[in-house]
Amino acid sequence: LGPCLKMAKIPKLTVPSKELLNDIDVFMFDCDGVIWKGHSVIEGVPYVLNKLRALGKRIFFITNNSTKSRNGYKKKFDSLGLDVSADEIFSSSFAAAIFLEQIKFKNSGKKAYVIGESGILEELELIDVPYLGGPDDRDKVLSMGPGDKLEYDKNVGAVIVGFDRHINYYKIQYAQLCINKNEGCHFIATNTDSVSPITDAQEWAGGGSMVGAIKGCTGKEPTVVGKPSPLIIDYLCDRLHLQRDRICMVGDRLDTDILFGTDNGLKTVLVLSGVTSEEKLFSKENTIIPDFYADSINDFFIDGSLGFTAT
Repeated sequence: LGPCLKMAKIPKLTVPSKELLNDIDVFMFDCDGVIWKGHSVIEGVPYVLNKLRALGKRIFFITNNSTKSRNGYKKKFDSLGLDVSADEIFSSSFAAAIFLEQIKFKNSGKKAYVIGESGILEELELIDVPYLGGPDDRDKVLSMGPGDKLEYDKNVGAVIVGFDRHINYYKIQYAQLCINKNEGCHFIATNTDSVSPITDAQEWAGGGSMVGAIKGCTGKEPTVVGKPSPLIIDYLCDRLHLQRDRICMVGDRLDTDILFGTDNGLKTVLVLSGVTSEEKLFSKENTIIPDFYADSINDFFIDGSLGFTAT
């Protein structure tokens, strides 16, 4: 599609009461760039979430950030003054745990090796899957003189790769040995995000950079459990009997949030409060088309037809 055709096909949200709110029962929000940026809540978000709840809408938060567990994210929501229950939060660290439960990994008696942070470890502990790696390996350095080699655990049956601020050569080598040498070892990626708004000052290299390192040395593609993978939406729809055409995914990333929605039969709204600009949305290179776009979720009540407007 050329830019002009795209402009016609991607309407900006102007009358949300008719275009969106009447037809949607469940809203799924990405977090970084939609609810908050770095350590600051986006202005107007608490108001919008409260109004959606007042209208009887169900709300879930689906994040590809694996650095925290659901309980860890609950603490972040609390710190920002947002009243959210842990049952409404679905992180990619939790998605990794769901996947291991689905393949009955615990029954194998094997361990997981983790490139990532505490969120993945906490979710593994909740499902009683033994693990190694993670923050414990942050300062390990390899000796690579003549005859040196890295000994690795032959009982590692899964390597889970998520965002890791302390990734190093030791972790990369350990992961590639497990994947390449341990027969049947699963390679699991929490997400493949290229960049993330970790702070509100700039974009930072995302979990995809860690996953890319392991892809590069194994030649293997991972099982991706975060967005746009269907794992979380399948889990939620099966567990809560949700109707897909009454669900709206709201996010700031085209290749994860919006693709997650379009690939899985959901309505989609792209917000420009995070990593995607209007210019990028309408560029000739972009092939991912949301149902609507908006400056932020404050636009959900921009028309005021429901008796209130976001401030």
